[in-house]
Amino acid sequence: MAFEFFAAIVAAVALGGMVHLLRRLTGTRLPNWSVTVAAAVGLIGTTIWLEYDWFNRVSAELPEGVQVVWLSEEVMTLRPWTLIAPITTRFVAMDTRAIAQHPNNPGLRMAKLFNFARWRSVTDALMVFDCAQRQQVLVTEGVQISEDGTLQGADWVTAPEGDGFQAAACTAA
Repeated sequence: MAFEFFAAIVAAVALGGMVHLLRRLTGTRLPNWSVTVAAAVGLIGTTIWLEYDWFNRVSAELPEGVQVVWLSEEVMTLRPWTLIAPITTRFVAMDTRAIAQHPNNPGLRMAKLFNFARWRSVTDALMVFDCAQRQQVLVTEGVQISEDGTLQGADWVTAPEGDGFQAAACTAA
């Protein structure tokens, strides 16, 4: 957050400074308010660019084997530019390097998920997948997996067609 604040201030000062210099070079033919407008354009433009680039920056830093399986693109009326192009504010990544397979039920797998949201700390969770039945369940307190691979204390959810979670967990070797 400090990086983004500093970048926006630098952009505002740079654009305002360039227009101020241009105003001086042209003998003050440009109106006085043009410096303020240029600084505002630099500030707002940098902020918008940083918001749109957040997903690309964060997902590019994920280690190899940690795969993005879901993302949320949002339109917000208080950010009118999102009406033109929705902005990614949250996404979930799965660590496909450490998917655990049940020893007695090879279709049952467990993977670690990482939840990323703009301006929030990263949280993690575990999810169990039944690849044969195309079902999944988030592991919460009270959920237990028995020796034969059945779950107690949780309700399976059928994965929709094209589900990124299911695809990532069940195609990993």
